[in-house]
Amino acid sequence: MTTFTPTTAEETLDAVRWAVSEETPLEVLGHGSKRGIGRPAQTEHAIDLSQLTGVTLYEPEELVLSVRAGTPLAEIEKLLEAHNQEFAFEPMDYAPLLGGEAGRGTIGGMLAANLSGPRRIKAGAARDHVLGVHAVSGRGEIFKSGGRVVKNVTGYDLSKAMAGSWGTLAVVTDVTFKVLPRSQTEATLVLRGLTEEQAADAMAVSMGSSGEVAAAAHLPESVTGRVLSGALRGRGSTLLRLEGFGPSVDYRFARLADLLAGFGAAERLEAEDSRKLWREMRDCTPFVDGTQRPVWRVSMAPSQGHRMVMALRMQAAVDAFYDWQGGLIWLRMEADPEAETLRALVAAHGGGHATLARAAPAIRAATQVFQPQPPALAALSVRLKEQFDPHGLLNPGRM
Repeated sequence: MTTFTPTTAEETLDAVRWAVSEETPLEVLGHGSKRGIGRPAQTEHAIDLSQLTGVTLYEPEELVLSVRAGTPLAEIEKLLEAHNQEFAFEPMDYAPLLGGEAGRGTIGGMLAANLSGPRRIKAGAARDHVLGVHAVSGRGEIFKSGGRVVKNVTGYDLSKAMAGSWGTLAVVTDVTFKVLPRSQTEATLVLRGLTEEQAADAMAVSMGSSGEVAAAAHLPESVTGRVLSGALRGRGSTLLRLEGFGPSVDYRFARLADLLAGFGAAERLEAEDSRKLWREMRDCTPFVDGTQRPVWRVSMAPSQGHRMVMALRMQAAVDAFYDWQGGLIWLRMEADPEAETLRALVAAHGGGHATLARAAPAIRAATQVFQPQPPALAALSVRLKEQFDPHGLLNPGRM
């Protein structure tokens, strides 16, 4: 097996052109922190971007950051924190869930997987913050899209096409993101002991209020003890995150507690515990258990999520918790991935997307890991793939 480790965009181009000339597939990876998502690679050769690192532009006053694709995300987050800034979409770190070392993900992988976290309901995902990319297509051609200012796109926005493509369209070498100031402080309002239906109602009320809730989640009783070192164990926890200046957070917390008084008394987590809690929610910590038991990531209408889970529990052994106001559901199966059962129930409850986020390689090889696309969208995806990678050389079979 040959592994290319380019340190420049030109070396990346040479590696891809070699693959084109030899008509041989390449696995595209950074540190491999998300290697366990998707079907196992069907390649003998790889292009490892972990040496393609470094910040090429950072202008805090302009809220713009350009960086090479193999740069560890953890390094960039430290840099941003030093300037009191952040990626507002708070990208998830999949590595602990998949049995790896935290902080190993790269900037390129962040874009390829279109990562996001609990704040997605307010700030969106990586796709919504990328400004530009430089990349090498599967044809062995360098191209660029976008630039280093917010209003820079004319014609097709290829930067966004790279988001969620899992390295199957092109090898990204450089990427530019919009960054934003961090909030001065935050607090989390906690309601205890609600059923999943009551929690869905409480989250809907809070998101429709003037409280400017930045994230909303619910941990059923079986899961709530697995965050904050067990501090919330005992009864289910409905979580509402407030961010901003201290007086504003205090005022909105009091108003929101009054608004939700019918659901029970509000408890409060202060800034340090609140930030830790939402990092654990972001990284699916309740299911970081050192096993390969199948874990699904399901997105669907928030009003239908708990109903779908209730129906699923009638047919399968499953543990669950909710993020994005109930629109993101993390599910852990005991053994069988239950793919057909799950996707049928998602379709029956208004539709959505179910992605197998963790499973043993044999299960991933035999399961449709990503949500099957409707025929019209699948045909469009095929045409897009033919334009960027007509020979199917980049991460073949992964999706």
